[in-house]
Amino acid sequence: MTPGLRESVVLVHGLFMHGAAMLPMAAQLRYAGFATRTFSYPTLEQSPRDNAYALKRLADDIDAAVVHFVGHSLGGLVLRHFFASFPQQRPGRVVTLGTPHRYSQAARVLARFELGRRVLNKSLEHGLLGGVPPWNGTHELGSIAGTLSVGLGRVVGGLAVPNDGTVAVEETRMDGMSDHICLPFSHLALMFAPAAASQTVHFLRHGRFRHEP
Repeated sequence: MTPGLRESVVLVHGLFMHGAAMLPMAAQLRYAGFATRTFSYPTLEQSPRDNAYALKRLADDIDAAVVHFVGHSLGGLVLRHFFASFPQQRPGRVVTLGTPHRYSQAARVLARFELGRRVLNKSLEHGLLGGVPPWNGTHELGSIAGTLSVGLGRVVGGLAVPNDGTVAVEETRMDGMSDHICLPFSHLALMFAPAAASQTVHFLRHGRFRHEP
């Protein structure tokens, strides 16, 4: 697929964030030739499934023959629900950045305590604790994991090594994904790093990441 005005990318942010957090990634994707839209949603007040319904309204409004999706962290789980609920989407590919596709060990630790459950609220419902619909395979999905262990997840403890400080690499793998790659960045830095954007562009164009020999 050749990028151009007929190809758009929808960017979906992660926990505690706003659509503005994805603007640096959006700028790099536009430089590569893609049109972009950012999706803002309430990460705590609504479940990933409910947010997927809101995402559909935005996606339906995009005038493009090809629509790709890029999700950071919890945003990738929203995309899992989106494609499970609305599989008949236009051609396109999906990239997730630091998404705990299996579950989030950090969230599991926090959810043992009432305060932790209150803080994470509805992001836990068929989301960070697991129970997300399996990938339906209608679109190619590439998962990017970080390996720079800097983040609040280290304070919580229990993260397998390697990890990005919030999500373990093993948590970013799932059945049905087309490709997986590890990059030397922390969980938050995956949203801003030019190398992560470059790998995202490569996957959107080719359906695979650029693996160094």
